[in-house]
Amino acid sequence: MSSREPIFLEPVFQEKIWGGDRLRTSFGYDIPSGHTGECWAISGHPGGDCRIKGRPGQTLGGLWREERALFGGLAGEGFPLLVKLLDAREDLSIQVHPDDSYARLHENGASGKTECWYILDCDPDATIIIGHHARSPRELREMVEGKRWGELLREVPVRPGDFFQIDPGCVHSIRGGTLLLETQQSSDVTYRFYDYDRLSEGRPRPLHIEESLAVTQSPFRPRELRPQTRREGDALVTELVRCPCYTVYRAVLDGRWQRDWDAPFVNISVLDGRGALDGTPVERGDHLLLPAGYGTMTLEGRLELICSHL
Repeated sequence: MSSREPIFLEPVFQEKIWGGDRLRTSFGYDIPSGHTGECWAISGHPGGDCRIKGRPGQTLGGLWREERALFGGLAGEGFPLLVKLLDAREDLSIQVHPDDSYARLHENGASGKTECWYILDCDPDATIIIGHHARSPRELREMVEGKRWGELLREVPVRPGDFFQIDPGCVHSIRGGTLLLETQQSSDVTYRFYDYDRLSEGRPRPLHIEESLAVTQSPFRPRELRPQTRREGDALVTELVRCPCYTVYRAVLDGRWQRDWDAPFVNISVLDGRGALDGTPVERGDHLLLPAGYGTMTLEGRLELICSHL
């Protein structure tokens, strides 16, 4: 594969107890059921390794192992980022993720999970859970053991276009009626505090109370973001977050946008519109990757994008 060839990916879909059908109605995907919660759009993770369009049998995980030069010779066992679309028809569990050091020690060498959310759509008066009100680890344990969820959880209103960074140790939950794009470390380690006593296949889903208490930041300190927007050609490009795991951008283009990313790879998700990338058509619902050495890309059309790199 040439370094001047964009890598288009086939999404992997995950059915969830809380999922719906908006990945079909909003993006036109052929989803497995009306309980499809996640589209793993750019993923080399073993739990959902995306196939590469035009290369039968080839996956992103396989490409990472076999053609590492396409990723600038980066070290590591697996492709480091994971981009998802999430359709929460119902509330997700109250959960928290560990950092790298805790996960490597307690989860067989797995990575921790830092993630961020870009809200694509949501119901009127929608909210999410980010953080908690406990003043100390002791009070956190007392409130969790007493199931004082209404008193404990920090509820935040959301609307389309909002962006949130979820660091390890931050208690969080996506609420029902929310459609979002998530950029994260390539990890599937999640600890559940509470799952509303729901049943999955007739049984409650496992909770991880002690692990959750061990990794939760307490007291919670809200993360302040200062997005920066600048014009590049006919595009407005907003740097949403820059952290040790990734940098994420939103780009809105009406015309022509050129950029040399100078990165080992760049993830691009087309949220809306249609156009062309160096002559190759792109449209809403496409997900692709520019490899190392791609050079200057030229995007043309009317497009809304989320882009990310290390």
